[in-house]
Order: sequence, then structure tokens, then C-alpha cells
Amino acid sequence: MKYRPLGRTGVMVSEYCLGAMMYGQMGNPDHDDCIRQIHKSLDAGVNFIDTADVYSLGESEEIVGQALKGGRRENVILATKFFAPMGEDLNQQGGSRRWIMQEVENSLCRLDTDYIDLYQVHRFPDNVDIEETLSAFTDLQAQGKIRYAGSSEWPVGRIVEAQWASDRHNLIRYRCEQAQYNLFTRRIEREVLPACQRYGMGVILWSPLAGGWLTGRYRSAGDFTEESRIVRFAERWGSMNPESELNQRKLALVGDLSAIADQAGLSLTHLAVAWTLEHPAVTSTIIGPRTHEQLDDLLACAEVVLDEDTLDAIDALLPPGTNLNPSDPSSEPAEMGKDQRRQAHR
Repeated sequence: MKYRPLGRTGVMVSEYCLGAMMYGQMGNPDHDDCIRQIHKSLDAGVNFIDTADVYSLGESEEIVGQALKGGRRENVILATKFFAPMGEDLNQQGGSRRWIMQEVENSLCRLDTDYIDLYQVHRFPDNVDIEETLSAFTDLQAQGKIRYAGSSEWPVGRIVEAQWASDRHNLIRYRCEQAQYNLFTRRIEREVLPACQRYGMGVILWSPLAGGWLTGRYRSAGDFTEESRIVRFAERWGSMNPESELNQRKLALVGDLSAIADQAGLSLTHLAVAWTLEHPAVTSTIIGPRTHEQLDDLLACAEVVLDEDTLDAIDALLPPGTNLNPSDPSSEPAEMGKDQRRQAHR
């Protein structure tokens, strides 16, 4: 396992961050099995774990807390998030000082720890002053309950605004941004990644396999069964039509990317995960296994480094800045120079 600095905090974290979203009712309800997976990851050199209060409504945090007992906690950089509704009360969500001060205590209890290394706002709370959230984080840091603060899925304008607010009001700075990044979703290459580099922020990536698209499991419309993760998760927002124009395009790209992976002597999964770590702004990529088989396969990718020919072939197929999600305003491919695209970490 290799390690990288978390921005300019001085903290070193593993290139793989173990994502715990699938631990609990959302994925694997067997707590003992989840704990074994966490221990296997730690034994493989992973020292970075990311979860959130909303993952199985606290169950994921409880599992992580159980797994870190027995002296393991002190060697782990533990990250969790808040923002999504955690109850029927309208104030049990968002980025208000009131909710942050309450929910951090709940997370500390579920995680069975005295402090959280990285406490993150899960989304941008557009109905709350940035200073409101930052001041709460500042107090929590002074109390020793959090070490660092971070954001997740924030637009570049808000990332910059938060940095200015911290300087102007002498408040804690956001030290990390967690963003979606994969071969199908490259929009953060345009502005978010350069901004994070400018402000010395770490960058944690989620969904390196595009929700399962880049595992190679889906090659035709018939592969999308009711049990498949893509279909199950799509039900939370409506439904999924494998025959849609967008999904047919994704299936075609999976075939093309698989050919590039074959040429490189890699599986599509290993190609996709290794690719996310090629950008110089990236700190760590989140792997979110549900089973031991998935975890073993992901851990086996830790030493993979892509060569220039493979990276160029990918860029020819999916140009820098590309985003296949039509609901995102940055969907159209952008003209970007190679220096903005990536630079291998050797």
C-alpha cells in the first residue's frame, strides 16, 4: 500500500480509503463479516476509513466503531460525514450549528471514539451561511472532538468562498474535498481539482467504478437484473432503463474500455481504480466493497500504475472534463491541456 499527504495537513493516508457505505442494511447486514473486511483492509495497509451518519442510519458507523476496538483506532485516520436527514424532525439535518453540535456527539457515540479525524459536510447547505458551519467546526476542533474539517461534492465557487471566509473570520479551514470521480465523470478536472491544489486541500474520490458500471459485469441490457447494485440503487431516485440512449452509450464505452484494459493486461476494475489515482491533486480513492471477494480484488490493484499509452488511449475515448451525466450542467466535454489532465505518481 502506498501513502500520500492529506493536502497540507501533514497527515499521511493510504491511497485506498475504505468506504463503509455498504456495511449495514444498505449492503452487507452481517456485522461480523463487515468487521472481518475492515480488519483485512487494515492488515493490508489501509489506514483511512470513510463513513457517514446516514449510511444505514448510523449502522455503518457502529460497525466501524466495533471494528476499531482493541487498539486499532489510534492507527486509523477516521472520517465521517453529516448533512442528510437523520429523523423526521426538520432540524435533524443540514449544516446549522445546532445540528452539527448535536450530530457530532451522536457520531462519536456510534463510532465509540473520543474524536473524529476528518468531519465532513456531506453536501453544500445552501440555506446556511458558510461562517455558521465553519464556526461550529472551529469550536469542535478546539474541544478536541474533530481534528480536521472537510466538504463533499461542493462546487468550486463554494470551495473558494469557504477558504476566503476562513481567512476573513479566522476560522478553521476545509482541508479536504470528497468528490465523485471516475472514467465516466471527469468534471472535477476542470475547476475543483485545480482549486484544491491551489488551497492545499486533499481530495478523496468516491465511486471510482461509477456505481458498478466499470466492473465489467455489465455488457448488455440483459445483465441488469433486479439484484444488481445499479438497479437497486436507482430505485431510490425512480428507476433505471437499460435501453436508454445514455445507458447504451455507457455499455458501448465499457466494451471499448475493456479492450484498453486487455491491451494493458488488466481487468477493467483495476484499470478504472488505478486511473483515478493518476491525477496529482488526488489523495485517495474510496473503495466500497460489500463482499470479501470484492475487497480482495480491489486490494490486488494497489500496485497497478498505468503507462502513458494507456492513459492516452483513455483520453482519446473519454476526453478530460467529460461527464456522461446529462443532468449535470457540466456535461459537455471541455478542451483541456494534458497538464490539467493527470500526472502519474511514481
